[in-house]
Amino acid sequence: MKIENLTNILSDQPKYRFKQAQRAVFIDLIDDWSKSSNFPQALREKLNLECSLKINAEVFAAKDNQTTKALITLEDGLKIETVLLKHKDLRNTVCLSSQVGCSVGCSFCATGQMGFKRNLCAYEIVEQVIFFARLLQIKSQKITNVVFMGMGEPFLNYNNVIAAIKILNDNQGFNLGARKISISTCGIISGIKKLASENLQVNLAISLHAPNDILRSKLMSINKKYPLENLLSAVNDYVKRTSRKVMFEYLMIKGINDSVEHARELAVLLKNKLFMVNLIPYNQTGKYHAVEREKISAFKKVLEHYRVQVTQRYSFGGDIDAACGQLASKNK
Repeated sequence: MKIENLTNILSDQPKYRFKQAQRAVFIDLIDDWSKSSNFPQALREKLNLECSLKINAEVFAAKDNQTTKALITLEDGLKIETVLLKHKDLRNTVCLSSQVGCSVGCSFCATGQMGFKRNLCAYEIVEQVIFFARLLQIKSQKITNVVFMGMGEPFLNYNNVIAAIKILNDNQGFNLGARKISISTCGIISGIKKLASENLQVNLAISLHAPNDILRSKLMSINKKYPLENLLSAVNDYVKRTSRKVMFEYLMIKGINDSVEHARELAVLLKNKLFMVNLIPYNQTGKYHAVEREKISAFKKVLEHYRVQVTQRYSFGGDIDAACGQLASKNK
């Protein structure tokens, strides 16, 4: 797609043309300007030439019919992966990538192992939502939620991520509620502080995965730059300024961070009543292994005993490498 060219192309057109174009792209979800019957033929041809709506993507569907992964080839030939999660409560969530690759290099994450290529621009992020919105439209369904939990660290591409959110949130366009949008960060403190100052009611999630600095630094080298004390100070300040709940994601890795002692340590660390823990079953991407369901339940009970709000995420898309930590654009 090249919808970033839209403003320039329509600069000599009546002002209402831009609103018509927004509706065509974000509401009608057209994939070819020839379908925009209220535009003159010459303008449609120019838009198709200079502002293509085509998305070059390969689709992989999981056996559970709840997960669909798309491998999108960008204009420069680089590839990103994005995932559609279909929930039993009829929610349709798109897991968005914000970068091609990732520079953070968490030891459990396949994306980090491929290295960093470049940031995505705002429209390359939005393109991922539009792709799945078109697929769902065929079944008279819509995107209900968006999470920045795909390839890349959103706060290392802060400006483009926020610009994409504003496009998705625009009531003249996609009109997705801000509270239906979540940003997951490995703990970039500057990004957390900036988000607290934005006039956006989006959700913040922290990729934690360990209850102490020693273990977290082994799993996530970013912890050496942003240790837990500093990270939690920034998150507590975010909560004070926004009064919004913060989700802490905790990937359960067998024999690494899954003991009862780890659970107790985590409960002490996350005492704020507006903190919530999301336990995520690990999907093997290399040297680590998944935790048994019974052990996850025991871990959860410890947190509940200490009155920590906790949920357990169902594992999606393991058979198509669409699960947490598996997005790596293998098809190069």
